[in-house]
Amino acid sequence: MHVPDGFVSPEVVVAGAVVAVVGLSLCVHRAGQQATPRQLPLAGLAAALLLVLQTPVIPIVAGTDAHLLGGTLAVALLGPWLESVVITVVTVVQALFFGDGGLSTLGVNVINLALVPAAVGYPLILGLRRLLGRGHTGTAVATGIAASVSVVSGAALFTAEYAVGGAAGASLRTVAISTLGVYSLVAILEGLFTALVIRGLLVLRPDLVRVSHE
Repeated sequence: MHVPDGFVSPEVVVAGAVVAVVGLSLCVHRAGQQATPRQLPLAGLAAALLLVLQTPVIPIVAGTDAHLLGGTLAVALLGPWLESVVITVVTVVQALFFGDGGLSTLGVNVINLALVPAAVGYPLILGLRRLLGRGHTGTAVATGIAASVSVVSGAALFTAEYAVGGAAGASLRTVAISTLGVYSLVAILEGLFTALVIRGLLVLRPDLVRVSHE
């Protein structure tokens, strides 16, 4: 879901940069207030896991790709504020060293990959836990559902950005069908993967799953 250079118009790029800077500034501020020294090694491990998780890619349209995201998994482990910071760092590293996403579109990519899981996945986990229960199974299922919804939300936002200022030459219909179609499958896989990981951690190391304490 990384947006490459030239994929969207300069207006969308600028708007994305402004939103990303404002959102990330808030996340950095709140993470600085709430993050504990014990979370920092976990944040580093999460960043490494996300780099590996997002490595297998499937090209879809106009230079973009499909892959697992891992944002909601990071939200469950780190909370929404630190998750956004960690995934932003991962997104920058991917753009600089792996060619995933453009440098000019970093703002748009930060919104889609880092801020959407925090804004969508985190409150959804909390809401679903009230319905499904706060036990291990309820938390794991809630996190898996939230992961799937976050992936589809990110894909829908990606499509909306192209609808507003697409500049890659592909038709909106092509972008929408390919992106939403492929990421609907990714959402299912990501939901299952996230639920299984969280369920395992809740059994072995429940202290690592921050969302289970909220």
